[in-house]
Amino acid sequence: MLATFKATFEMNRNQTRLRVASLAAVALCVSFAGGVPVAHAERIENQVAVFSALDKVTARISKFEVEINKTVAFGQIKVTPRVCYSRPATELPKTTTFVEVDETQLDGTEKRIFTGWMFAESPGIFGVEHPTVDVWLTECKNPIRSTPQQASPQPS
Repeated sequence: MLATFKATFEMNRNQTRLRVASLAAVALCVSFAGGVPVAHAERIENQVAVFSALDKVTARISKFEVEINKTVAFGQIKVTPRVCYSRPATELPKTTTFVEVDETQLDGTEKRIFTGWMFAESPGIFGVEHPTVDVWLTECKNPIRSTPQQASPQPS
């Protein structure tokens, strides 16, 4: 029994050494190559952001489209997307928008309740949760142009 344990321990130890040596060789090759290779992803700029909203009072979900730099009201919430990016169907989905969300107060003034990025693939994390309304990005429409984006910065 003890001999079996020692043999297994020695085999695991040798495998660990081999893995460490392999990782060190990869790190050495990357450092001689001048850094990590840069992947280029294509980003598509769109003219329209499509949102879904849940009215918590009536329990209805509505879908609405907003042109970039235009404002659309949903209840007491006003949504203004500034950009909306997507990727081609051949790449992993990544649909994002930078949006400003304002709430109309009882006295008629507006209060900014959200400014930031929304991600269609993570609506529960990057959506607006309000006491009476939830808003999240679902897609982007009407592409303008696509621009190649660098996934990581070039080494100096």
